[in-house]
Amino acid sequence: MGQEGLDFHQYCHKVIHWNLPPNPVDLEQREGRVHRFKGHAVRKNVARQYPNIWHAVDTGDPWQATFDAAKSERKTTDNDLVPYWVYPVPGGDAIERHVPMYPLSRDVERFKVLRDALVLYRMVFGQPRQEEMLSYLSRTIPAEKIAELSERLKISLAP
Repeated sequence: MGQEGLDFHQYCHKVIHWNLPPNPVDLEQREGRVHRFKGHAVRKNVARQYPNIWHAVDTGDPWQATFDAAKSERKTTDNDLVPYWVYPVPGGDAIERHVPMYPLSRDVERFKVLRDALVLYRMVFGQPRQEEMLSYLSRTIPAEKIAELSERLKISLAP
C-alpha cells in the first residue's frame, strides 16, 4: 500500500488500486508513485536496448552511461522526456494499472468515467496514455476534428 510521500519508482512499474479514488487527480497521484524520472520500466527498457554498455563501463555509473547512449540515439524531434521519463521499446515494460473489481458492480461504470476524466486531465499536459486517449477520442469526437483539437489543446513540457 502506498501512502502519500512514498516513492516506488526504483523497483515497481505496476499499480494495483485496491479501491477507486474519487477523482482523476488522485488516480494520477497514485500512479505517480511509480511513474518518475528514470523509473523502473524506463530503466528496464533502456537496459534492454543497450545491454553491452554495462560491461563496457570500467568506472563511474553504468546507468549514466546507459542513459547517455539512449539519449545520443534519440530522434531530433524528441525532447528531454526521452529517455528519462518515456522509453517504449517493442516487447518492453510500461507502467501497468490494475483495478480489481466485481463484475456488474457500480465501480465498473465509475472506473469508465474516472478513466475518461483522467484522459482529459493528462491530455491538457500533453501526456495522455495513447490507448486510453484514442479510445476516448474515437467515442466522443468526429475523426476530422481530433488532429486539430490535439494540436490546439496540448501544452509542451519541453524545457
